Amino acid sequence: MSNLHPIRRALISVSDKTGLVAFGQALAARGIALLSTGGTARTLREAGLEVTDVAELTGFPEMMDGRVKTLHPAVHGGLLALRDKDDHVQAMEQHGIAPIDLLVVNLYPFEATVAQGAGYDDCIENIDIGGPAMIRAAAKNHAFVNVVVDVADYDAVLEQLDTHDGATTLAFRQQLAQTAYARTAAYDAAVSTWMAGAIGAPAPRRRAFAGTLAQNLRYGENPHQSAAFYRDGTDRPGVATAVQHQGKELSYNNINDTDAAFELVSEFAPGDGPACAIIKHANPCGVARGETLQQAYLRAFDCDRTSAFGGIIALNGRLDGATAEEIAKIFTEVVIAPEADDAAKEIFAKKKNLRLLTTGALADPLAALPAFRQVAGGFLLQDKDCGHITAADLTVATKRAPTEAELADLLFAWTVAKHVKSNAIVYVKDGATVGVGAGQMSRVDSANIAAIKAQRMANTLGLKDSPAKGSVVASDAFFPFADGLMEAAAAGATAVIQPGGSMRDDEVIAAADAAGLAMVFTGMRHFRH
Repeated sequence: MSNLHPIRRALISVSDKTGLVAFGQALAARGIALLSTGGTARTLREAGLEVTDVAELTGFPEMMDGRVKTLHPAVHGGLLALRDKDDHVQAMEQHGIAPIDLLVVNLYPFEATVAQGAGYDDCIENIDIGGPAMIRAAAKNHAFVNVVVDVADYDAVLEQLDTHDGATTLAFRQQLAQTAYARTAAYDAAVSTWMAGAIGAPAPRRRAFAGTLAQNLRYGENPHQSAAFYRDGTDRPGVATAVQHQGKELSYNNINDTDAAFELVSEFAPGDGPACAIIKHANPCGVARGETLQQAYLRAFDCDRTSAFGGIIALNGRLDGATAEEIAKIFTEVVIAPEADDAAKEIFAKKKNLRLLTTGALADPLAALPAFRQVAGGFLLQDKDCGHITAADLTVATKRAPTEAELADLLFAWTVAKHVKSNAIVYVKDGATVGVGAGQMSRVDSANIAAIKAQRMANTLGLKDSPAKGSVVASDAFFPFADGLMEAAAAGATAVIQPGGSMRDDEVIAAADAAGLAMVFTGMRHFRH
């Protein structure tokens, strides 16, 4: 396998014409002959470049609405021929096939067509056939052929040509080939995933996922783990699509926690009032509503000031200077919000280690999305938890029904519990969390830990009573025994929201009645492992 190989002939056929003319001009200036098709050839000719049509090369015109134009031995022979193998060279000479040293192709915009909500037939028409076939052929023959599928690689090709006197190195061609195969794999994954949905196949026999590198990370969860961040190509507002205004690069843990924070705060529509979520190690340590974002932040902060240090803050509205001023008083890793005004940006500019991200919008908490997790030898796939409960969905299980104020807090607590690792217990009072117990093997322990945290904040704030007194409590799954419920009652909770469905529901309901608690069942659980 030779190392340096010259580029003398290039076939260019692109859907995305960004940078096309400049690249074509640069190739022509280096004496490289240009072949092309359809609109690409027209664009290059309009720029004054000499271009040979593929139809002239093959002896066949484009036909069937452009479906058939490059699927021909004159094209694929020129891409696949091994230049150092005598019988390949003889076949090329016998059949008048000239070698193609550079293939530049980007595919029909299938993903964009789907994203625009196009109909079935339009999506089918935007599945590229000739492009992937040429890309795979060129990538296979990377010993001699360069294949470019990304506009971002145009400059690298020209640098190679200038550095190596019109040739490219084998290592460079290998890199291009790997990128090319990844692109066709991602393209096929997008088509197969779309088709599974279009034909109503929620669990097809084969499933593929793909991503585009967004960032090489210094390390993963720990320094001895390598890591990278990939985007999946969707436009869901969040950490993957956000604009970073300042601060050093996000780490693996930053990205994971910021996603958790923004997904949680997106549960609260701006029309329902300002809301703030503070996340530490993927769990909420404070969530609150307020009259202003500043008030929402301060109320969330007062749930657990200790854990908030070095945390991630997510807001559901435009970050303003007053809120930024309060946030800047302690060390915060990341702040993410739909927008930020100039005053907030100016305040944060003084905090060089703080990352500020804006997303342009909140994420849709009801959007049906796939969620997967790797296990040894495979992966689990499920729908994202889009479960949503309103007051009308609740069943009052106890003799006493919750008051209007309790009901509002119960629904708030239930929304937060959805984002807390199981076993999850969340105490809420007046639209703010006052205690969060997460990730315990026992629901009793979660209830106890949340109560301890509430009492700790009472001590910190100089309050006479724990803020859990007079609160409501949410449990992400049913109470299997009355002990967890009684732990919450002992902490001062007056009302409970839980899924119900335990074999001992009657026992738990009786205990709630005896304690004077109001309890409602959702009929839905929110396990989060």
